[in-house]
Amino acid sequence: MTQALINPALMTWSRRRAGVSAAELAESITVKEDKVRAWEAGEAKPTFRQAQQWADRLHIPFGFLFLNEPPHEVLPLPDLRTVGSAKPQPASLDLLDTVRDVLRKQEWYLEYLAEQERAPLSFVGKFSTAAPVVQVAADIRAVLGVRDVPANGDQYMRALIAGADAAGILVMRSGTVGSNTHRKLDVGEFRGFAISDKFAPVVFINIADAPAARLFTLLHELAHIWIGSSGISDAALVAHRQEEAYCNAVAGEFLVPAAKFKLLWRETDDCYARLPELAAAFHVSRLVVARRACDLGLLSREDYAEFYVAELNAYRAQKSNGGSFYRTADSKNSKRFSRAVLSEALSGRLLLREAGRLLGIQPAKVRTYAEKIDE
Repeated sequence: MTQALINPALMTWSRRRAGVSAAELAESITVKEDKVRAWEAGEAKPTFRQAQQWADRLHIPFGFLFLNEPPHEVLPLPDLRTVGSAKPQPASLDLLDTVRDVLRKQEWYLEYLAEQERAPLSFVGKFSTAAPVVQVAADIRAVLGVRDVPANGDQYMRALIAGADAAGILVMRSGTVGSNTHRKLDVGEFRGFAISDKFAPVVFINIADAPAARLFTLLHELAHIWIGSSGISDAALVAHRQEEAYCNAVAGEFLVPAAKFKLLWRETDDCYARLPELAAAFHVSRLVVARRACDLGLLSREDYAEFYVAELNAYRAQKSNGGSFYRTADSKNSKRFSRAVLSEALSGRLLLREAGRLLGIQPAKVRTYAEKIDE
């Protein structure tokens, strides 16, 4: 068999980059661990098929294995995550690939909009962090058009996303890298990110997080759009970056206005007993109320962190039925983006193969998806 004249150093780099041990990789491509180590040491060469399996397993382009040295990889968006006063850990391969996938979709959508001669969106970058938080929250509410808050938290989330979609914002939600269910996103690494653009702003929400926390993340990332700021966020309680602290404040004010909250809050030995009543008053989850109480200094950070972890663990313990395939595609891509791709595909201006690649579905399912998108 023909050997692939790959660079052994690139094999080692790609394996470590993906966080996979030599033993794990050997098992996944059905060779002995000694052979993997021999390839990395330059003592032997894989066949082309084995090298292609290696690249597929480690999520890199096949050609990378032939480079003289590893490519320099950086996050294509500002990293706004907070870990105390220190810099966050380097982005994982999963985060890098997720951001790249979203940017690829946005690039296509921008080209699509250029052909439609769409006007820029006036609310993108409308404010700076010097603007009163109350004013920004009110403007987001006006643009999204959600006046009567649904009593159900899930309905509230859907209403806000529908409002954002109608306003021209692509809201994408996923807990995995693309359609690969084996590559789950880590909520401990990031909760969302925003791409501020006058024509095609994007909000991405990591749905590996507890459902009750996603609402806050959505508003946090929307606030980034309103101040014209792009970046990856973890929605930390203590944000050392000004724009992160500001977006936290806008999200909190939107969901639970401070003036009304302080009127309803009463000091008690059992603050948790107050959460259901306040959650009902603001039509949000107990977790959002707890977060607001913490931000306003009415609940300790330690108590909030304990409450959040309990909510996250309860969510992870639930069994999911997976949901509708096409509804999941809506969530991952946003309805606005999906409709644009489907419209181009059905008109013949876009190959079904390319439409499937953009939407993360098989080309054969594109027409069926078009029939089901508005169900």
